[in-house]
Amino acid sequence: MPTDKLYRSALLLLAVLVTASCQQKEEQPPNVLFIIADDLGWADLGAYGSAFYETPNLDQLAADGILFTNGYANCPVCSPSRASFQTGKYALKTGVTDWIKGRKFFRGPTPNDRWVVPDTKFQLDSEETTLAEALGETGYKTIFAGKWHLGEEEQYWPEKQGYDINIGGWSRGAPLRNRKKGFNGYFSPYGNPRLADGPDGEYLPDRLTAETIQAIKRNKEQPLFICLSYYLVHTPLQSKEQLIEKYINKKYLLGLDTLTEFSHDEPWIKYASVSNGYKERTIQSNPVYAAMVESLDQNIGKVIACLKDQGLYDNTLIVFTSDNGGLSTSEGSSTSNKPLRAGKGWLYEGGIRVPFIIRDPKSTNRGITNSAPVTGADIFPTVLKYVGINASNTEIDGQNLLGQTSETLAQRPIYWHYPHYANQGGNPGSAIRLGDYKLIHDLETGAKELYNLSEDIGEGQNIAGTNQVVQDKLEALLQTWLEENDPKPLMPNPEWNGLDPVVENKSF
Repeated sequence: MPTDKLYRSALLLLAVLVTASCQQKEEQPPNVLFIIADDLGWADLGAYGSAFYETPNLDQLAADGILFTNGYANCPVCSPSRASFQTGKYALKTGVTDWIKGRKFFRGPTPNDRWVVPDTKFQLDSEETTLAEALGETGYKTIFAGKWHLGEEEQYWPEKQGYDINIGGWSRGAPLRNRKKGFNGYFSPYGNPRLADGPDGEYLPDRLTAETIQAIKRNKEQPLFICLSYYLVHTPLQSKEQLIEKYINKKYLLGLDTLTEFSHDEPWIKYASVSNGYKERTIQSNPVYAAMVESLDQNIGKVIACLKDQGLYDNTLIVFTSDNGGLSTSEGSSTSNKPLRAGKGWLYEGGIRVPFIIRDPKSTNRGITNSAPVTGADIFPTVLKYVGINASNTEIDGQNLLGQTSETLAQRPIYWHYPHYANQGGNPGSAIRLGDYKLIHDLETGAKELYNLSEDIGEGQNIAGTNQVVQDKLEALLQTWLEENDPKPLMPNPEWNGLDPVVENKSF
């Protein structure tokens, strides 16, 4: 064969190989990055209205995707919400209904508790199908980093629940701070059996990010599912001194030091079942917490930059949310959720409404605001649908969020059942939201509260009894849902002290 013909044949073969390679790359299944913050409040991002905290990377993520204004966690505390994330089910179905191991385990019923609450499971059962297991079966490399808190024993930790790589996920729900043993919370040494200690003073969020970035680089040739579950912004409040100093200065510059930061005199504090230093933060002004929020944002920015550098960003679905509302009524009351009512541990909006952002690289729409009520249980079916997997499990409660209108999503009821006394002052209760209306059933007192959230986002006006048609409908739906899911009953507490405050005194 003449030399020029050989040359042309070689060029043609090279072109075919390059084209096939490009087609293969284009047909690569999408990656998924699911980022979970811990105790981050609905109002804690700039995109959701915070003027004190600085979150440019998350604000940009919202500008590049969909910001849900009515995003919800499936429980006002962490472990149940995380069970919902992993399974797509309401937490009640998994048996994980309180944080593990729960207030009952550590404190038992107190004399102020009218009821003995049911036990919660101490693990997400192995029989449950997790998001990682569903994706792993179709060839995804599954990576977990950060807070797990879904099992006391190793057999229930991430690597036994479908994750190929586990970076720091174990039993604890917060960084371990124990001076006697030398463990220093967010700063190394960590005392974490799934994360080797780094140099003294290494910051845990930075370490989780660095490990995640390395895992992405090592495994980028196959589709990735990354569940990046930062411990931030859970207590203990610890951050880098330089950032703390920045927000101390900002606090004074904005004049926040001249304002009253806390309220101590709400009637519920007097009757709350356990004295735990209750106070409600009314403004965002804590410099350490602000520094932690910025560290969260900075680290998420680093992971997104890695995806861009590795050529993966435009083929990666990114989901960001929090496991419950901000801590506003106890344990230091780190943040304010205003205009929402209450915070972590409560079925009011401050306890369950959370930041919720999705960035779909296939969509040409950017900076969309969606007002439909959505929940953490929706993430499971949304991810599966996005990557082309049919969710065969009929017990999944969530719905695919992409490609549906706000009006369609708003037509379904959303449920909560938290049959426990919260460390933050909240009572056992159940709740339902349908459209603009939300009904709360306080299981401690039997009280029913009804709110029109479109007119009263702060839940200040209980309209129970004024719109009986709506109230009856919500009560019937909630009762039917509870009967279908067979919750464990609350039992009378024989040690109850008989204190029976009027229902009004249990409200703010």
